[in-house]
Amino acid sequence: MLFFQVYLPLLVHLLFIFFFGLLQKLRKGFLITAIVTALAGFLSAFAPNYILLIALRSLVGLGLGGGPVLSSWFLEFVPAPNRGTWMVVFSAFWTLGTIFEASLAWIVMPKLGWRWLLALSSLPSSFLLLFYKVTPESPRYLCLKGRTADAINVLEKIARVNGRELPSGNLVSDHEIELHKIDNPSEDTRLLSPRTNEVEHPKGTVSNLGGISSLLVLLSPKLARPTLLLWAVFFGNAFSYYGLVLLTTELNGHSKCMPDKLQTEKSQDVKYKSVFIASFAELPGLLLSAAAVDKLGRKLSMSTMFFMCCIFLLPLLFYLPEGLTTSFLFLARICITATFTIVYIYAPEMYPTSVRTTGVGIASSVGRIGGMICPLIAVGLVHGCHQTAAVLLFEIVALLSGICVMFFPIETMGQELRDSVQV
Repeated sequence: MLFFQVYLPLLVHLLFIFFFGLLQKLRKGFLITAIVTALAGFLSAFAPNYILLIALRSLVGLGLGGGPVLSSWFLEFVPAPNRGTWMVVFSAFWTLGTIFEASLAWIVMPKLGWRWLLALSSLPSSFLLLFYKVTPESPRYLCLKGRTADAINVLEKIARVNGRELPSGNLVSDHEIELHKIDNPSEDTRLLSPRTNEVEHPKGTVSNLGGISSLLVLLSPKLARPTLLLWAVFFGNAFSYYGLVLLTTELNGHSKCMPDKLQTEKSQDVKYKSVFIASFAELPGLLLSAAAVDKLGRKLSMSTMFFMCCIFLLPLLFYLPEGLTTSFLFLARICITATFTIVYIYAPEMYPTSVRTTGVGIASSVGRIGGMICPLIAVGLVHGCHQTAAVLLFEIVALLSGICVMFFPIETMGQELRDSVQV
């Protein structure tokens, strides 16, 4: 049974990495993630046994793993100067979903049970299918595929909706700029160059990769260091974020180290209330990241928030009253929400278009591993009356994640997106 609880979800997430070649077509990735998440989520409400339930929830995880497709797609339409702010706005809908789900669980679970909760939770993903026909493909992706005319059509539609006209010139991307030796091109030059001739990809430029090839590029000399650091940060982020979610119920349910039989007497309503209150911590977390990301930069903002999270977790090394416990968890979650938001801005900016979706997707999958391990700490140790050890482990992970951020080789604030990488 432990295999289905831990290793099957892990296997599904790792397999998802190798299907990211398919999802590099961002519009198709949008459709696939919506269908898989909605269908598997709805069917899991009718699972006749535990094994099938775990299998279907793993498929939900597979669909959710396509989230980087959406963030990468959105990122490519946003101008560099205020990209961070708009990505925070994009992330705000994750927070609204979190609050909605906490509210839904509080209302549905006590009266209707978990099957109704799973069925109702699958509805928002199914609504995404209504927007598929009006979802444009990424112009950068189309350029890299040599479909320049299609890319121009997408940009013209966007211009019409915004009441603007496209600048004169022809559409080019990074590999064409490299070929023509254009010095210090601006973002406008990259997207709408006055050159009239189309060219083929130069040798050594990666612009059209499959899943395995993209993985090898991510570990190439130019990208290996930021990729490995990013994996560590995603792991630490997910481990800390989902750990704090679990600690919200576990610490409030175990204010003193008592036998499990006594703990079960605690009202479930208190746990739902604690989760609901803590979920609102994501709102100030978003505001904090919005205020910092385009002023302090991605690296300084992330590292500062990780270190502040460590500070707010320190008092939880000791048993505290329920109100104080919820307050410190609230503050820590503000910080970890901010880091989670900013890393999903930084990661797509760091990678070129040719491996952007794959790079962020694999990093997100590594983060899922952290999310799967954290219950062993947040639940297992606390239930075993080892609260201090549990909180200390979360402290260490958050601290190391903040240090990893400081070693990121580049700051992406205000930088233009790249289309390809030389290998």
